Amino acid sequence: MTQDELWLKKYHEVKSFIETNHRNPSRHNPEERFKYCNWLKHNKKLLNAGEMKEDRVELFKQLLEVGEKYRRKNQYE
Repeated sequence: MTQDELWLKKYHEVKSFIETNHRNPSRHNPEERFKYCNWLKHNKKLLNAGEMKEDRVELFKQLLEVGEKYRRKNQYE
């Protein structure tokens, strides 16, 4: 597999996790942290630094929007 194929595979895994569980991966759960959370964090750093490949930028922004939709809300607001 090429790096692009691996990246797309992980992208689809993370997206399906968020849509299935209606939440972002937890950094406190070791399984979720190593599978998804570290990947998300690394790609956010690449995006913010402007080092992410152009074809991945739009897909990753869509993934962040999906994650933002299920973001936790403060129950006291």
